[in-house]
Amino acid sequence: MSEGDSVGESVHGKPSVVYRFFTRLGQIYQSWLDKSTPYTAVRWVVTLGLSFVYMIRVYLLQVGGWYIVTYALGIYHLNLFIAFLSPKVDPSLMEDSDDGPSLPTKQNEEFRPFIRRLPEFKFWHAATKGILVAMVCTFFDAFNVPVFWPILVMYFIMLFCITMKRQIKHMIKYRYIPFTHGKRRYRGKEDAGKAFAS
Repeated sequence: MSEGDSVGESVHGKPSVVYRFFTRLGQIYQSWLDKSTPYTAVRWVVTLGLSFVYMIRVYLLQVGGWYIVTYALGIYHLNLFIAFLSPKVDPSLMEDSDDGPSLPTKQNEEFRPFIRRLPEFKFWHAATKGILVAMVCTFFDAFNVPVFWPILVMYFIMLFCITMKRQIKHMIKYRYIPFTHGKRRYRGKEDAGKAFAS
């Protein structure tokens, strides 16, 4: 390879200005993402705010309704939500146990907590990006395809109900709860000793 053949390098072997600009932009973006990680509620409030802004924009345009874009956004969010509710390792594929995952019965057995296929942060990040892409699509008339919107609404409701019914049956069959809110917390020996000492 001669000089300048690798991606982002100029003829003299130094990274090009465009490459450095986008690298720096990516670093700033990742830094903001890292800083936002602990603020779960704030992140979701911002995403809901963006959804509200998107709905207002679609309502104010009212030329064609942007039904296809909104429908695609809804299907995308539904797929993300199903991945968020699903375990990383599907218990139906586990061959060594017909009853699904259970608590350890021996000392050397390991307890495996619920691990999501799509973690909360990635769910939020993908949902927010989806809303922003849908909002950008509303600026281009090519995406404003005229359709009979009640059929799309009915189809989305049917798809949502069927998908959620299947997911809930899966959760009941393999006895897992994807949410930690309201679950009982057990104290170890160290925690119990500290509670009595105070």
